[in-house]
Amino acid sequence: MASKSQARRRMLEDLGIPIEAVDPGEVEEGRGEPCRVALENARRKALKVAEGFDEGLIIGADTLISYGGGIIGKSRSRGEVAETLRLLRGSSHRVITGLVVLDAASRRMEEGVEETVVYMREISDDEIDLYASIGESIGRAGGYAIQGLGALLVERIEGCYYNVVGLPLRLLDELLRRFGISLLEVAANYRGL
Repeated sequence: MASKSQARRRMLEDLGIPIEAVDPGEVEEGRGEPCRVALENARRKALKVAEGFDEGLIIGADTLISYGGGIIGKSRSRGEVAETLRLLRGSSHRVITGLVVLDAASRRMEEGVEETVVYMREISDDEIDLYASIGESIGRAGGYAIQGLGALLVERIEGCYYNVVGLPLRLLDELLRRFGISLLEVAANYRGL
C-alpha cells in the first residue's frame, strides 16, 4: 500500500489482508477539480512506490474534503483542526477518495473514485476547541476522524463510511476483482475457512 495512513493499514489488517505499507513521500497536489485531484494523487503515490517493486499489486489512495467547490487539505495543527471544524459545522461536505490498484510488473492500472456526503452537526466553539485539543485528527482531511471521537461531530453520512475513514472497501474490492482477487475470499482464507 502506497500510504503512511495507519487507518488504511489497520482496515486491511483487520480483514486479514497481508500488506506492506510504504510511505510514498510528498507527491500530492492540492488544486483543481476535487475528483481529478484525488485520483491523480492516488496515481502518483502508486507509481512512486512501484519504482521499488518488480511484482505485486500496489494500492494508492488519496482522500480529500471538498467544500464549497474547493479542497480542504489535511489539518497540520490543533489550530487548523479548529478552523476547519468551524467552517464545516452545521453544513455538509464531500469526502472524495481516489483509488488506484497498480500491477508492479505490467504497470496495468485500475482506478476509481468514491464520494460520500458528510453532514456535520452544529458544533459549539467549546466542543470544537475540546476536540481539537485531543489531537486525534491532526494530519487528517477535514480536521476530524470519524472512526474516533470525530464521530460525535457528525450528524449523518450518505454513502460509504469506509470512504470517510480513508479507504472505500467496496471500491477496492471492485478494482482488485479486475485482477482476479476477491477481498472476501482473501479474508475467508486468512480465517481458515
